[in-house]
Amino acid sequence: MKNRKLLMIPGPVEFTPEVLAAMGLPTTSHLAPNFVEVFGQALDRLKEVFLFPDGQPFIVAGSGTLAMEMAAANLIEPGDRALVLITGYFSDRYVAILERCGAQVTALQPPAIGDTPPLEAVEAALAQGDYKLMTITHVDTSTAVLSDVRTLAELGRRYGALVVVDGVCSVGGEELRPQEWGVDLVLSASQKALGVPPGLAIVVAGPRAMEAFRKRKTPVPNYYADWTNWLPIMESYQARKGAYFGTPPVNLIWALNVSLEQILEEGLEARFARHRRLSDAFKAGMAALGLAQVPVSLEKAAHTLTNLYYPEGVDARMLPHVRDAGVIVATGRHPALGERYFRVGHMGAVTSADILVAVGAIEYGLRKMNYPFEPGAGLAAAQRVLLG
Repeated sequence: MKNRKLLMIPGPVEFTPEVLAAMGLPTTSHLAPNFVEVFGQALDRLKEVFLFPDGQPFIVAGSGTLAMEMAAANLIEPGDRALVLITGYFSDRYVAILERCGAQVTALQPPAIGDTPPLEAVEAALAQGDYKLMTITHVDTSTAVLSDVRTLAELGRRYGALVVVDGVCSVGGEELRPQEWGVDLVLSASQKALGVPPGLAIVVAGPRAMEAFRKRKTPVPNYYADWTNWLPIMESYQARKGAYFGTPPVNLIWALNVSLEQILEEGLEARFARHRRLSDAFKAGMAALGLAQVPVSLEKAAHTLTNLYYPEGVDARMLPHVRDAGVIVATGRHPALGERYFRVGHMGAVTSADILVAVGAIEYGLRKMNYPFEPGAGLAAAQRVLLG
């Protein structure tokens, strides 16, 4: 009997067999010639996948939170002003990280949970303050809110702020063109749309970010995150020469290189389109069942995950039933929403079949909670999008 459940949470996600096989390879020395080549390839490929050819990539053992801290610690000096655009729990986290680095932080709130700060409010804030840095959470995993990075980056540049994008839940799934749009730094993590098990903090810093780092007047306050230590390592591996500061997670980097190759083989335009199509299908299925999303509109809803309010008469007791039907989804993460909602990830190696299985399992969970709906309504709606 098949006992394995389909993992449809916002990360970790399902991984391809080739990525998992790379994780199981015999671990080499971090200075072995074959690993030096793989690490160098992964760094080069990151610039292609991030659409950031002039960027400097960093791959460091750690989580997405470390990637957030690397950006803050290397770009902020005590007293610098930072503007944080709040769209959920993880943009709130950036306030704490920046303050820890000595920044004077302005947190710009949205009109409501599930929304983004109005563009006119962003411009007014930028015009009033001499901000060194502005952070944008492209997709906040706690709310599934999608920010308009292109427009926001143009505003940030216009007022002289470094534009930092948290792409933990977007890179590799959502359309993001940092170099074309004027973004100065993009950060991410391995376990979401990049399709690699957890454990890698990933940063690609553009020329303006690297210039700001090099012009610092004070030491970087975080030893492990300091680019002074990591930049020579990245440059050495890019030149296909081994180097050491901290031991790299060898097997994770092998796996990352495999996944980056697969992403480039699929093609970024095709990958963006696939994530949009699968997201549209899943959201259509949920709408047909009467489930409302946390984002205030489809235009502000991510394509890498969907966050859904429980319908009337249904609560978190539904999730074990969904699991019994073979699918694992996630509880909520936003403190203000509590247990009013749940989250479904659909990014990375996700397929049309995965979407249909997830919709069917949620139908099963809803029926077990005695929620009234026409059986198969969600599946039919999702299938119409997939076939359309």
